[in-house]
Amino acid sequence: MSFGQGEPGGGTPDWAALAEDTAARDRRRKLLMIGGGVLAAGGVAAIVATAIVRSDGDGGSGGGGRKAAGASTAPSTPGTPEPTFAPVAPPAPQDPRAFISSAEKDKAPLTTGTLFPDAKTVLSGRTYERTATSATTDCASATQGALGSVLSSHGCRQVLRATYLRDGVAVTVGVAVFDTKAAADKAKAQSAGNIAALPGDGAPAFCRATACRLTANAEGRYAYFTVAGHADNRPVSDSDTTALGAGRDISTYAFGRILARGRAAAAAAAASSVTH
Repeated sequence: MSFGQGEPGGGTPDWAALAEDTAARDRRRKLLMIGGGVLAAGGVAAIVATAIVRSDGDGGSGGGGRKAAGASTAPSTPGTPEPTFAPVAPPAPQDPRAFISSAEKDKAPLTTGTLFPDAKTVLSGRTYERTATSATTDCASATQGALGSVLSSHGCRQVLRATYLRDGVAVTVGVAVFDTKAAADKAKAQSAGNIAALPGDGAPAFCRATACRLTANAEGRYAYFTVAGHADNRPVSDSDTTALGAGRDISTYAFGRILARGRAAAAAAAASSVTH
C-alpha cells in the first residue's frame, strides 16, 4: 500500500491504488476458499471409496452378503452342542399264530362266551343266529363215530360247541383244544366221524342218522369241525349246496375267532414291551 510519501505536495492517500489492492486481496481469499472446498470434497470422496472397497472385500468370493462399512465382525465361537439320542426301533410285531400254537402262551380266558360272543353274525352277506352253546372236557362225548377216539389220542383238553341257524339250515361247530399245534394238526389230519350236532331253538334235532355236510380244519392248537344239515333233519342231497355253504361260513367264523385270540395276545405283548 502506498500513501504517496515523498511525492511533492504529499499527504493525500492514493485512493485508486488502495481500491485495487483491496480487490486483489478479495480475489485471493475467494480462490483459497474454493481450493479448500475442493480439497475437502476430494478427501470425503476418498474416504467413501475406501469404505466401498473394504465392504466389497468383506463379501467373499461368493459375491453376496456384503457388510456395511465400519461394521465389526464378531469372532465365531463354537455353539453349544445339542443333545443326541440313539435311535430306538419299535419292537417288531409278533406273529399272532405264535400265541395260539402253545398252551404256554395262549393264556386268555377260553369259554363259549369268549370264543362265540356274537348272538348273530354276518358272513358273506348271510346272517346266522346263534341258538345254543356247550362246553365239555369229555371230548369224546361231543362227537359221533371215530372222531372221539382221535381227539382223545392226541390229548384233547375240551370241546366247545355252538349251533347257528339260517333259513332252515342248522350248523354246529365244535372246537377241540389241545396243548400244541402239532397235536391239533394230527387230529385234523386223522379225523373220522364228525362233531355231534348240538340241538337248539329252531333245530331240536338235526343231522341224526341222516346225510349232512362236514368240514375239518385246524389253526394253532385248535382243531375245529362243522356238521351242517336241514333243521328238520331231512337228508342233504348231493345237489343241495345250501348246507355245504353254511358249514363253510361257520367254519370261517370259527377260524376268525381263533385268530382273534392270537391277535389280542400279540397286541398285549407289544404294549407290555413298550411300557417296560
